[in-house]
Amino acid sequence: MALQLERLRWTLSYAYTNVPLYRDKFDSAGVHPSDCKDLEDLAGFPFTTKQDLRDHYPFGMFAVPREQVVRIHASSGTTGRPTVVGYTRKDVDTWAEVMARSIRASGGRPGDIVHVAYGYGLFTGGLAAHYGAERLGCTVVPVSGGMTARQVRLITDFRPDIVMVTPSYMLALLDEFESQGLDPRASSPRIGIFGAEPWTERMRAELEDRFGLHAVDIYGLSEVMGPGVANECVESKDGLHVWEDHFYPETVDPVTGEPADAGELVLTSLTKEAMPVIRYRTRDLTRLLPGTARPAFRRMEKVTGRTDDMIILRGVNVFPTQIEELVLRTPGLSPYFQLLLTRPERLDVMTVMVEARPGVEHRDEAGLALRRAVRETVGVRVDVEVVAPETLERSVGKLKRVIDQRGLANRDN
Repeated sequence: MALQLERLRWTLSYAYTNVPLYRDKFDSAGVHPSDCKDLEDLAGFPFTTKQDLRDHYPFGMFAVPREQVVRIHASSGTTGRPTVVGYTRKDVDTWAEVMARSIRASGGRPGDIVHVAYGYGLFTGGLAAHYGAERLGCTVVPVSGGMTARQVRLITDFRPDIVMVTPSYMLALLDEFESQGLDPRASSPRIGIFGAEPWTERMRAELEDRFGLHAVDIYGLSEVMGPGVANECVESKDGLHVWEDHFYPETVDPVTGEPADAGELVLTSLTKEAMPVIRYRTRDLTRLLPGTARPAFRRMEKVTGRTDDMIILRGVNVFPTQIEELVLRTPGLSPYFQLLLTRPERLDVMTVMVEARPGVEHRDEAGLALRRAVRETVGVRVDVEVVAPETLERSVGKLKRVIDQRGLANRDN
């Protein structure tokens, strides 16, 4: 805690001095870096949001001259201006350190072969995994995303020990193994490090059973650093240990912003130079718990929802991961599903489009079972359409679970 407080006070002072946004925010809130006497005082400082980053696009959040920034990453910008983040040479070194720590917590060891199927480029996943694996002393196969048949061939030929990818794309790799007549359980990976999207314990069981490996969760977001903020330990798989010597976590009520035992995760960087972030609202829902396998670090529960992923359907809050849990629990249904939102009249309608598993004949029965499970568990009525295997679009990165067509009806009227 002494190290955290020292680094927190440095970060507050550093951000106040070098980032005009933080100086304005602190002054408006009537707080000063010197007001932080202990860790609990951080709750009195203002939040940072994604909109702050968008409003100061592209380089307005940087605390160093642009010439000292050695790397730039950015979000896709599909919903507006992208969020841009920068890294000094020391930041890149820190990132490699926490990623190496994460891979080792997952069970990786020097000399392992790591197949990196996260995308490279402005997305932070591929390069983070690459640098972390190299820092740990592993052999990196930098495949990136896409070309699924080639991915399977390289896994078969190179026999990696670890695969790093999104869980939804890992499902696509599993299907490709089987379509080529290969047994995924006979392949070489003993560890899968999966992140970049929420996934459930049912999904873990599906991946571990079909591939015969340890499925381990990794967490991060580009605004704070990228992947490597927190990671599960293979010994326990009971939540993600936050690397608190570099990132300070809080949980707050998503509506009021007040401290809460469980709620929205808020993160403050403690060592970042190029772009420090103070109390960044991640929109991820979780709670903080004591450490277990790594007792020096608190755990965060597996993220199974985001405040911006929540669907309000006829007054009921619905998360895609709730549907995923029920889909995987229903015999005859595969993990591939999408949620189609429409508004044919005045009320919203959600249709769960889900693929049947190969060889399943009684699709209607499976659909009725899922519809009943959603009504009884989530408390809302949905339509279910069970489609043939390989009907829905496969993901090569983050899977788009929700297709919202409610606005189309308004434009047609």
